[in-house]
Amino acid sequence: MTPDRIPELIARIALADPRVQREDEVEQTAQIDMWAGILADVPYDYALQAAHAHYSKSTWPIMPADIASRWAAGVADRLGRHIGTFEPTAHPELHPDDEAGYRAALAAERRAVATGQQPPNELKAITAGPAAAEVQARLDQLGTYMPPAVRDALAVHRPVRAERERLATLGQPDPLNVSCGWCKAAVDEPCRDLRTNPKDHAVRSARRRTPHPSRVDAAAAQAVA
Repeated sequence: MTPDRIPELIARIALADPRVQREDEVEQTAQIDMWAGILADVPYDYALQAAHAHYSKSTWPIMPADIASRWAAGVADRLGRHIGTFEPTAHPELHPDDEAGYRAALAAERRAVATGQQPPNELKAITAGPAAAEVQARLDQLGTYMPPAVRDALAVHRPVRAERERLATLGQPDPLNVSCGWCKAAVDEPCRDLRTNPKDHAVRSARRRTPHPSRVDAAAAQAVA
């Protein structure tokens, strides 16, 4: 949302809750600046819908963080359900060997899904047919068997493993099946980030919950090679 839409948004919300609008001109300017910074990535129409949803269930004044957090959760949900396609037929305008073009098209596709302009491209889990055996083989390669109910309950505590199992079940490329060209993580090893302690300037390696984007791209490219 651009800063020029913020006064309109606040005025519309104030029709339901006058407490959100500042009377002093200096405070109004500061409020607009603050809301504009927090809601920079949130579309105006969504912000208004979020305000409607908020006041339908709460009498507390809405904060810009309430709107931004709702939007971020929606973006994460849509991208989490989206499976990018590398099929040439999905982008007939591109030459089959135009790797850069496909990467740009996929990035544009993800932006459209993230902002709600395009629905996620979802695939159901492969549970039957010839492909099911391949899925099970990939799951077996990941390690020791445990009952599905136990595996699901522990997923929140083992996000890297849970994501690999999810990708295997969907028959999608697994980034950890290739090494990372960015952080040099080996196959089957999660990506890592280097972090500097501001106090002693010591550099430490921290494990990432998600692989680097370039590793995701590399795995997808290998899958269609």
